[in-house]
Amino acid sequence: MRVVIIEDEPLAAQALAALLTRLRPAMHIMASLGSVEEAVEWLHAQPAPDLLFCDIHLSDGNSFDIFRQMTVSAPIIFTTAYDAYAIQAFQVNSVDYLLKPLQAAEVERALQKYETRHPAAQPAAVANVQRLVHSTPRTRFLVKAGQALKAVLVDDIAYFLAEEGVVFLVTHPGKRFIIPDTLDQLEAQLDARNFFRINRQFILSIGAVQEIRPYFKGRLVLQVAPPVTEEALVVSAGRAPAFKHWLDH
Repeated sequence: MRVVIIEDEPLAAQALAALLTRLRPAMHIMASLGSVEEAVEWLHAQPAPDLLFCDIHLSDGNSFDIFRQMTVSAPIIFTTAYDAYAIQAFQVNSVDYLLKPLQAAEVERALQKYETRHPAAQPAAVANVQRLVHSTPRTRFLVKAGQALKAVLVDDIAYFLAEEGVVFLVTHPGKRFIIPDTLDQLEAQLDARNFFRINRQFILSIGAVQEIRPYFKGRLVLQVAPPVTEEALVVSAGRAPAFKHWLDH
């Protein structure tokens, strides 16, 4: 995937480039451009990139001036500290609109959205792995631990937790890692014999369930390890029969 970054703050451009190459090691950053003039000149002279990451406020104007001066066919992921331009952004070839400071999980989701719309952008090896994931239960997850990456085996996972739009993988010792998958995606990827989605926020592993008690109106209240919150973790009445059947098989 060939990417151009349009960003007038050098440190922000460097940080974004580092994040992108960490998320997609095969990605090629073609250029980092800091102004409307520089971007127009470069885009006129060079082959079109596969994807643009574009700040809105640049040193000599705003990035929409680029699109007024020339036709840009490449999809765009906007990165900005301002939310006032979202509608205008989606009037051009926009994939996503990310607010600064950028979060790795949000950038990952934007890249996945781009790759879903442009399958040819995925390296063949990635496409093959994705086909394998859809046909067999997932066995491990690649997560960021500090400045390094590590693989977490599913046997080491206690549960998946969604909080404020971010999904966390939580291990039995209680370590948390942000992952780009949604709970809906995870539910389709995990072995249903070992994982159960109890509500919109949690997918539990069988090894995390410590105690189950009857609750009001046919619901169940759970104690899990590691503990989630001080509030009760409740299985709805509608899911309770399936949850009991899952525990018993």
